[in-house]
Amino acid sequence: MGAYREAYERSIADPEGFWRDAAADIDWHRPPQRILDDSAAPLYRWFPDAELNTCHNALDRHVAAGRGDQPALIHDSPVTGTVTTYTYAELRDATARFAGALRRLGVQRGDRVLLYLAMVPEAVVAMLACARIGAVHSVVFGGFAAHELAVRLDDARPKVVVATSCGIEVDRIVPYHPILAAALQEAEHAPAHCVIVQRPQHPAPLTPGRDLTWDEALDGAEPVDCVPVAATDPLYVLYTSGTTGRPKGVVRDNGGHAVALRWSMKNVYGIGPGDVFWAASDVGWVVGHSYIVYGPLLTGATTVLYEGKPVGTPDAGAFWRVAAEHRVAALFTAPTAIRAIRRQDPAGDLIGRYDLSSLRTLFLAGERLDPDTWEWASQRLGVPVVDNWWQTETGWPVAANLRGLEPMPLKPGSPSVPVPGYDVRVVDGRGAQVPAGTDGSIVIRLPLPPGCLPTLWGDDDRYVRSYLNAFPGCYLTGDGGRFDTDGYLYVMGRTDDVINVAGHRLSTGAMEEVLAGHPAVAECAVIGVADQLKGQVPSGYVVLKAGVDVDPDTLAAELVALVRQRIGPVAAFRRVTVVPALPKTRSGKILRRTMRGLVEGRDEPVPATIDDASTLAVFRDLGDAG
Repeated sequence: MGAYREAYERSIADPEGFWRDAAADIDWHRPPQRILDDSAAPLYRWFPDAELNTCHNALDRHVAAGRGDQPALIHDSPVTGTVTTYTYAELRDATARFAGALRRLGVQRGDRVLLYLAMVPEAVVAMLACARIGAVHSVVFGGFAAHELAVRLDDARPKVVVATSCGIEVDRIVPYHPILAAALQEAEHAPAHCVIVQRPQHPAPLTPGRDLTWDEALDGAEPVDCVPVAATDPLYVLYTSGTTGRPKGVVRDNGGHAVALRWSMKNVYGIGPGDVFWAASDVGWVVGHSYIVYGPLLTGATTVLYEGKPVGTPDAGAFWRVAAEHRVAALFTAPTAIRAIRRQDPAGDLIGRYDLSSLRTLFLAGERLDPDTWEWASQRLGVPVVDNWWQTETGWPVAANLRGLEPMPLKPGSPSVPVPGYDVRVVDGRGAQVPAGTDGSIVIRLPLPPGCLPTLWGDDDRYVRSYLNAFPGCYLTGDGGRFDTDGYLYVMGRTDDVINVAGHRLSTGAMEEVLAGHPAVAECAVIGVADQLKGQVPSGYVVLKAGVDVDPDTLAAELVALVRQRIGPVAAFRRVTVVPALPKTRSGKILRRTMRGLVEGRDEPVPATIDDASTLAVFRDLGDAG
């Protein structure tokens, strides 16, 4: 039996023993005697009698072990032209002092602190400082509109807000303070203080009595020690993006989170102490929480905090420059970033300018990885390109190719196999498992492993209603897919992206896979559009690779023929439109639901998370044209 199969089967048959052993990699103030509390099932809690401090595990213990001079955090900011490195000792000292500043502002164990920050070192310091004193941080993605910020203020009810005066994009400054001021005016809850990191590119005018600068907060603040908290105490609340009304606050606890992330860094990503790990995401998203801040630091690795873009800062070689300069061992980003790079540099010429000999693996997640993008990156970089699938709610990978446990053959289009701890099933509408090769709903048998959400902030009933009621005994992922006969999982997209064409349920993800394989296509999306005869028909939208000059009608005919050949006439796929760009969130997810509404002629509101609202105009025009 291979190492993966042995670990996976043990994690399912003996989860308490498996996670007891994994917990040995964490420093505990009070080690766990009881591993799983199932007394309130389907609400489960891991390590219910244990105590620890996450900041201690991320910083102090590495300094105590004699590795205080090792780089912990590298902040690389092409938009400001600066690179700053913090050792573990320096990051611990900065964190301890800001923790003292928060305490002086009245923040105690269990209080919330809302963080509205650009990709600056203070973001990492503030998160860890909250963990140090047992406060609960809630990071809101920088640049969120005032209303979305206001509803999060009212739900989390923070005692203090920490914000930057501005964010810096490729070609513009985004003032944050006016957005914060408008949100505070709209919100019912009023935090006691706002700490503002003044950036020289756009300092904010402060409100006397409420606002103080980061430097003023630190002035005279004494460093504080780590506060032990219960393993089941919340470490953070992260709101799912794009919500309306009261948002869903995903809760992450301290103990399960530390154990799961430490295990995943070693076994999923193959990263150990001293390695350089770079997650090219944002601290406002779950990837930033798990794999910019906590995972690498819990491991004793060096983490890269990047304030830039895959293209435009200054060119499509930006990622390769960062990886080369900082000797990155593993890069984690979204497929859309690689597609953007490929579109600007289709031959990969810029890769050859840099020494990437340190790079062992490219990890991609956040959306479905099409085989064409996988193949391009694999050939150009010459390293394994590893898909991994997970969600804000799970906090760490559900399916992956475990590079540190037992690397397996890679299959394009699949994130490989379920990660130990996750009992993944594919079921039909009645909850019965379906055979290999059959599409269905992807669910995870309870209990979820450590590190996953135990509930939603302040709302157990909503957690059960949203995730656990559809298939009793299982967590509903909301994604559809299938297993193959080798046990590899294929995630084909959200279950609401399965369309019904004249009674036939068809996956738009499968059609996208076909379109993405065409040599002229950089990226694509397929949505189901209402049709009087068939109920729904698929409509495809493609973005061309840079430098490609094709007749749109000829290309559309070729793509229609490809889908007909590989999926069949049943797909009724007859419509393809070439567009300059696809509307996406800032984290890179394509806004298919918004596209569908616009194409069907509905007046869709612009989501707060959209990266470039101008791309929606194309789809509004398509809707107007009928």
